[in-house]
Amino acid sequence: MLLGLSEPSSGTARVCGLDPTRAPVPVKRLVGYLPENVGFYEDMTGYDNLQYVTRLNGVRDRDARPRIEGALETVGLAGERRKRVGAYSKGMRQRLGIAEVLVRQPRVVFLDEPTVGLDPDATQRMLELIRSLSRDQGMTVFLSSHLLDQVQRVSDRVGIMLAGRLVAAGPIDELARRSLGVDQARYTLEEIFMRYFRQEQPAAAPAGR
Repeated sequence: MLLGLSEPSSGTARVCGLDPTRAPVPVKRLVGYLPENVGFYEDMTGYDNLQYVTRLNGVRDRDARPRIEGALETVGLAGERRKRVGAYSKGMRQRLGIAEVLVRQPRVVFLDEPTVGLDPDATQRMLELIRSLSRDQGMTVFLSSHLLDQVQRVSDRVGIMLAGRLVAAGPIDELARRSLGVDQARYTLEEIFMRYFRQEQPAAAPAGR
């Protein structure tokens, strides 16, 4: 819905001040998206896949070259840029997905379960890349994940969604104080989530006869 691909049944949202349901094309120009399962052309190299994306976005090859090379350097794939993507590992594919986001130079990045299926080393690399998007690239990163320990490690602010509703949002330490009355350091995001989850559960229906 935030990408303008589907319409909400109720409520509204804004991305860079725009309503995705009313202005889907302008929103798409401002955002980048990394799905859980990234799709690339297997018989093309990492570089060629990124060049294909820049051409689709109307960027001339001479202007795209430094973008592509810089993105591959950032994600640690500069040495693998001429290798076919079919030979990439899962972690390399995910990092190439981040590179695809970078070459589009978006203001906001949506990441959907970016570490699912990665080994511990690849997971650590991905989390550091996520941090760098905000810290070094100045992008706003919207991370959607069920792996709450990882969310806690990389996020400045957290939103808790239950049954399609945003029930809480803010810095993690603030959510800890509001839900548990303690500082973040003493509790995990999972414990904070479970407190909100229990609060939002409907009252149990009376037992039948």
